[in-house]
This record gives sequence, C-alpha cells and structure tokens, in this order.
Amino acid sequence: MVYPDEDPFPLTYSRALIHGGNSSSVTSLFLHNSLFHSFSKPSKPFSLRRSFRSLSLSLSLAPKSKASDIDTSFFDELNPEEDVVFDPPTPPEGFIPPPSFDDGPEETEDEIAAAYEELYGPAYSGVSVLGNDVRVMDSKVKRTSAFGKVKKEKVKDGFEERVVQVRRVTKVVKGGKQLHFRAVVVVGDKQGQVGVGVGKAKEVIGAVQKSATNARRNITTIPMTKYLTFPHRSEGDYGAATVMLRPAAPGTGVIAGGAVRIVLEMAGVENALGKQLGSKNALNNARATVVAVQKMKQFREVAQERGIPMEELWK
Repeated sequence: MVYPDEDPFPLTYSRALIHGGNSSSVTSLFLHNSLFHSFSKPSKPFSLRRSFRSLSLSLSLAPKSKASDIDTSFFDELNPEEDVVFDPPTPPEGFIPPPSFDDGPEETEDEIAAAYEELYGPAYSGVSVLGNDVRVMDSKVKRTSAFGKVKKEKVKDGFEERVVQVRRVTKVVKGGKQLHFRAVVVVGDKQGQVGVGVGKAKEVIGAVQKSATNARRNITTIPMTKYLTFPHRSEGDYGAATVMLRPAAPGTGVIAGGAVRIVLEMAGVENALGKQLGSKNALNNARATVVAVQKMKQFREVAQERGIPMEELWK
C-alpha cells in the first residue's frame, strides 16, 4: 500500500530499469514490490479503496508498447493491387487423378433411401427400405407428463374421438366418499363406423382414455346411401331414452341435438334428421342412436334376403 509519506517509486523499479528489463517484467516486479509493502505494515488499517488506488497508479506509470515497435517489414514488398497467380505444385510421376463425383453412375432413389436409413434409421413416413421395424423404439422410450406419470399416446388407427360428457361421481364407502370421474366418448372414422364407450377413473384423462378404449371395442357400421344419409326410417330405445332417425335430402345437414348429433357426425352422416323423444341422458341417447342404426338395412340386403332383384322392391 502506498502512503503519502512514502516514495511511489521503489528502489527495485529503478534497479530493473538500469539493468535493462522490459516493460512487462518491470511492471510485474513493481506490482509485486508494491503489494509486498502494502501487506507488510499492519500498523495502519487495511483499506480496499487505497489498494485499488495504488494498483491503478502502478499500471499508469508502467511504460506501454508503441505502434512503431511492431515489425511490419513483411508488407513492405507486397503490392495489394497485384494479381496473385495460383501456381500449384507439379504432381508426381504415375499420379492418377480420382474420378469426379459427377462422372460416377447415378444412384437410384432406393439406393439413396437405403443409405440414408443405414445412417439415420427409418424415416418418419413409416416406410422402411431395409425392412426395419419403424415402431420398435416406441415401447422403449418412456414418455412422462408434467406430473411424472407415464403419458400414453393416442392410438393412430384412423378413428377420431369426441368427448360427449364428463361427470363427477362419488361412491360412499365406510371411510367416506370416493371421488371419480365418468366420461362418455364417441369414436368414429367418418366413413360409416362409430362406437360409444364409457369409463371411470380418478382423473379426467384416465377416464377419457378408458372410455375411448371401450368405444373401440363396440364399433358399429352404419348403412348409408350415396347421398350420405340413411336408407330408411328407424327408431331405437335404450333405457328410458328413445331416438327417432329419418333420412334427409342432400344439402339438409345433420339436424339433431345432444349426443345424437355427435354420433351421426362421427359416423360420417351429412344429411339426417334426429329427435330425442325420451330421457335427456347423454349416454342413453348415444346408445339408443346406435340401436336405431343397427336396425337399418341396405336395399340390396333386403332384396337378397327375399331372393328378388332390387327393382322389384318398389313394386
């Protein structure tokens, strides 16, 4: 630490200059000497501000290198406007240049796809040239949700899911009430296949997954004409619910409400009339719609059962 009553130039600094030391060695020697004097006097209290002041003073007093000290003799004979001629070395005797990339035979798309699959694995499109299983890693990859539980992906089987209703139900047991959720889900491919399912779980997501699995186990095929409507009238009952279905002209749309509309839309029906005549329960109305659809038959099926051509059905 440098104090006002001391000489800011220690004796070591002058000796180093006399003996021909460079600026860096002199600076490091001076810093070492000043720090030594700073911590060798415990009689005065330590001050961080005075320590930095002395350090900045020593750095400012050290000689700095000038721009004239840099050796630039290499650029004296260089002309920036002169064109540099590329002069490669002569190849050795017997040197055969390699063939160009463009001169080789063109690879087919299958060869390119096989080489890509060998390096990076099967493509995302699901097409494997080498015969690898595209879904082999799906069971090994552990997918977790935000709460740390294993997250199940939706099954890619062409069916779409639509949640009709989610209700909270309770079960009274000896220790109190157990809270669960009941979900009603309708699945369909919009090409004539539809199913209604129900499931219960302690969480809404689990209930929806269970009901979707249950709906896929109860798939029903709906008979439709080329105008995407019903071939004839039908009625269905399930419990206290009664559903009436009627065919409609092209451009009418689906005129129905509640669960009946969802079932018809997921089945792919575009022109139909529906009416709920009994209970308003969503699950019973959805199942009554399926019962009414199961009673329908195509004209060719009726003609085949009767053993007559279709033209004689309307005689």
